[in-house]
Amino acid sequence: MNVVSYEQRRQEIEHYFDRTAADTWAKLTSDAPVSRIRQTVRAGRDAMRNTLLSWLPDDLSGRRILDAGCGTGAFALEAACRGAEVVAVDLSPTLVDLARERVGGDNYAGSIDFRVGDMRRLDLGTFDHIVAMDSLIHYEPEDGLRTLAAMAETVTSSIVFTFAPKTPLLTVMHSVGQLFPRGNRSPAIAPMAASRLQNAVASESAFRGWQQGRDHRVSSGFYISHAMELVRL
Repeated sequence: MNVVSYEQRRQEIEHYFDRTAADTWAKLTSDAPVSRIRQTVRAGRDAMRNTLLSWLPDDLSGRRILDAGCGTGAFALEAACRGAEVVAVDLSPTLVDLARERVGGDNYAGSIDFRVGDMRRLDLGTFDHIVAMDSLIHYEPEDGLRTLAAMAETVTSSIVFTFAPKTPLLTVMHSVGQLFPRGNRSPAIAPMAASRLQNAVASESAFRGWQQGRDHRVSSGFYISHAMELVRL
């Protein structure tokens, strides 16, 4: 099995979202017409974002949130409207610029500080909550766990995140994706078994003082993602 390093995968993700798919991603995350397949992805992402938002307090006034892998800023804006002080980070300068443009004219109770960078390697102080929606799914399971462990050191209340679950459909979709020329592919999705996450939280020292909270899977056509909540004891 070819295991891709964190650095290599990070570069692939940055290149894909900043250059190859920037226009496609901008359209997908807007109200513009899209294909039927992309409609299912849009609906799935909307449902997942609403799920993660529902796991945070309704009133986020004074709470500091890291939106790790913020994309075009939809989650950051919703959290800021609830009063949160959001630090929104993404690898892609193009998507961060688009996010700034989309939320720039809106009035909201909180604040948003958009930044370009690696969600695992930023010295940004502590947070009440960290949200990582579909930003870990391209990394190998071990790198995903290391990223969660790094996040755990900087958050006081909860981490809510998504991962690609190991399912037969995802396996087929991944195999079909390998048929496309390398230049036309998105970075590969690296499925993870929920049991592996659960065992890591229960047994590894990096997660001492944490426990698993809620979890929920969203399956909408070509969008399949599993949400999990980690809560500090």
